[in-house]
Amino acid sequence: MNTTTPARPRGRPRKDTSHQDVRAALLRAGIEALTASTFSGNGLDGILRQAGVPKGSFYYYFASKEAFGMAVLDAYDDFFRHLLAKTLGDKTCPPLARIRAFVDSAARGMARHHFQRGCIVGNMAPEVGLLAEPFRARLNQILTGWQHQFEACLLEARTAQEIAPDSDCASLAAFFWTGWEGAVLRARLEQQRQPLDTFLHHYLRLLANT
Repeated sequence: MNTTTPARPRGRPRKDTSHQDVRAALLRAGIEALTASTFSGNGLDGILRQAGVPKGSFYYYFASKEAFGMAVLDAYDDFFRHLLAKTLGDKTCPPLARIRAFVDSAARGMARHHFQRGCIVGNMAPEVGLLAEPFRARLNQILTGWQHQFEACLLEARTAQEIAPDSDCASLAAFFWTGWEGAVLRARLEQQRQPLDTFLHHYLRLLANT
């Protein structure tokens, strides 16, 4: 009797691993890769090795590298929105103290990875001209969502009279993210948190004088 186990068809998931577990492992590996480098600069081979997924199985989970990139963006956005909600939405702290808490949390996170990782949005934005058009819209959508969370914190600061009653919270929130992405890039370049703290210091001074 022939007892040879038939080979699994290419592009099918392993039977001893759930679909969601493998997909989650791929997304985690994608986030690690894209916080450290650009989308165009990352091949699938390294991501698949990190996730422990055979190359022939990748297309069972994602239709293309572009579809994978969009899914990684979605997963990263979910993670970052949670971080913002935890820090900027902490009602036990005054609003401006929450901004300090967010910056400190982000700085400690970068330090844990020896400043080798930054922000996926910041990494992908400069190469947006090389990417499919949906990436531009999704990146803008993500930044706008983060700005709205930040604006909500600033509105609370205005109500609490921590900032001027006529402060333009929407504009100040947009300004924060524009400067923050640059500060993250500089922190990676210098491999220290000082650029993040410097940006926060001057941003808070701006709020005090607005």
